[in-house]
Amino acid sequence: MTLTGHDFANAGSKLKYYKERWQLSDDGRAFATNSSLLQPVIYKRLRCMLKITATDVEQRGNLLMLWYNSNCVPQILECDGRALLMERAIGNTSLKEMVKCGEDDQATHIICSVIAKLHAQSKPYPAGLVPLSIWFGALKPAVDKYGGIFYKCNEIADQLLSDPIDPVVLHDDIHHGNILDSGTRGWLAIDPKGLTGERGFDFANMFCNPDTETATKPGRLARQMKIISEEANIEPKRVLQWIAAWAGLSAA
Repeated sequence: MTLTGHDFANAGSKLKYYKERWQLSDDGRAFATNSSLLQPVIYKRLRCMLKITATDVEQRGNLLMLWYNSNCVPQILECDGRALLMERAIGNTSLKEMVKCGEDDQATHIICSVIAKLHAQSKPYPAGLVPLSIWFGALKPAVDKYGGIFYKCNEIADQLLSDPIDPVVLHDDIHHGNILDSGTRGWLAIDPKGLTGERGFDFANMFCNPDTETATKPGRLARQMKIISEEANIEPKRVLQWIAAWAGLSAA
């Protein structure tokens, strides 16, 4: 078994443990990202994805997937925090490919519709979620070290965090690669990180995706701003502020 991405110690034994525990059979090669080990598998004749995580953030995300377990994420079949077995999205459409084919605006509409479903979850919050105010603590050291634009981003972040509007459970990693076509169940979100805070934060990452060429096209920012502001019912200035705050945090 050849893995790329994060160097997982004892990857084979970890996969074997969960495949035996949940009675899974291989349906593709295992692969690794920077934070997780994944393999397509079959579970009770269902095509699924096994995900084993290596970080606290991803484990929190696994538990959040279990909490969502609704019409906005793949069906969760097994979960123990460290590992997750979920329905595999097998639709033929990719948001990244839609953008390449000139359907950038349509892809944005789809992402906004999925975010709306995520944010509509009204049940009690799961334990262990991280408030945005704590998450943005990572921006402060960059301000002290570099100043400049980081100072301005931090100033904007402080303003937003001091007066949050419509706080919700946040996904925190919304982009074109984390919204998948499931076929009959429509578009579903994967890989949440598990934060709480103002819902506007979840839209900021979209502006830097799906790639640099797309994100920096003349006029793209203004066009996407109009779509997202209208779809999400958020003032354009507020969206711009979250973009600046998020960009500073991401760079930091």
